[in-house]
Amino acid sequence: MNQQRFDLTGKTALVTGASSGLGAHFAKVLAGAGARVVVTARRIERLQALVDELQEQGKQAIALPMDVTDADSVGRAFDQAEQQWGLVDILVNNAGIGDPVMFLNMTEGNWRSMIDTNLDGAWRVAHRASLAMAKAGQGGCVVNIASILGLRVGTALSHYAVAKAGVVQLTKAMAMELARNDIRVNAIAPGYFRTEMNGDYFDTAKGQEYIRSKVPMRRLGRLEELDGALLLLASEAGSFITGSIINVDGGHLNNSL
Repeated sequence: MNQQRFDLTGKTALVTGASSGLGAHFAKVLAGAGARVVVTARRIERLQALVDELQEQGKQAIALPMDVTDADSVGRAFDQAEQQWGLVDILVNNAGIGDPVMFLNMTEGNWRSMIDTNLDGAWRVAHRASLAMAKAGQGGCVVNIASILGLRVGTALSHYAVAKAGVVQLTKAMAMELARNDIRVNAIAPGYFRTEMNGDYFDTAKGQEYIRSKVPMRRLGRLEELDGALLLLASEAGSFITGSIINVDGGHLNNSL
């Protein structure tokens, strides 16, 4: 296999929600593959620590504030990224929130906040990136971060599941329309990985039993186990892949009903 097809040297990648968890990890993986990395989030101080770490390793990285629920904020971040390094070739659309609440206890505020961030925000960022890619005529790729909850449902997460299901369908629709522009659009649907949002729960006996009973591999995923899917979809190694949803979940989606 030609390893050079996974090389991202000369490419510019923008990662949303990069201040912690999956987003920060994705930024490190892309930088390690040679990409110039633009990391964005609302918490700029967390981003700067990540940039400092990457720059100490000799990587090219900049931090820009972005609130995916604000079109002006999204536009400003892309404008600054393009002024610095030109076209954003790779978008990792990762920003999102978690807010478990039972359906009968849900308020319109819970619902709107989830949809505005996890679905509308994903569209907002993907649309801005795709417009620039199409105008430049150089192609590009979008990797949306969905979830296995976009394909199945879970208790107290109806709004999250609906938003992520929307991301799955957005991915497929974008892929169909943008193929003519040489823009590939795919999604990664992670199962359960330890992050800031879920770490406390999975430290409890209840959380550990849930994983043992529901995930065929009987464990949480390790962040590095997302690397292969990310690099495949972001690089020339995946040049004929578009409209695909890659589940990285230890077999969770295949568990017995």
